[in-house]
Amino acid sequence: MCGANNGDTIGLTGCGASAHLVLKLIKYKYPKSKVYVFARNPKEREFARELGADWAGDSAEQPPQQLNCIIDTTPVWKTVLAALEFLKPGGRLVINAIRKENIDDQHLKTFDYTKHLWMEKEIKSVANVTGDDVRNFLKTASEIPIKPNVTTYPFEKANEALLDIKNRKIKGAKVLKI
Repeated sequence: MCGANNGDTIGLTGCGASAHLVLKLIKYKYPKSKVYVFARNPKEREFARELGADWAGDSAEQPPQQLNCIIDTTPVWKTVLAALEFLKPGGRLVINAIRKENIDDQHLKTFDYTKHLWMEKEIKSVANVTGDDVRNFLKTASEIPIKPNVTTYPFEKANEALLDIKNRKIKGAKVLKI
């Protein structure tokens, strides 16, 4: 989706349920690529480094070098504008979110064409995956093998799971057992 090649610099914004799997996949498919992770939570940055990220910093922190592509898995807009600033000319930002929250949409008012999009940068959105996407991912995941980091909660503790997500107590995915 992001058009990466082995040896490219690849960024991920967030290191939660989906991004931690994408990080593992990138390290397998593109072993010569540098992976930089942007996350606001220090524990998520530490988790990213444990998984093999070459660098992890805050979502607004300047990475060691500009990136060929960035995959944004966050629900907010602030990361989109920061990511566009960190792209090389011709770079691609993939927004992998079903929707973005309106809580910080004021950041969109600061969009500046020459700063964020000029020099053939592009934005691609991905709302849903296809059946082929799933089959290809599962095939590759079985080769690695990818194992998600999962915290399970009994259904009775659903509120606790939601609070952990809200309070950024995230290390991989959360699963409710019913």
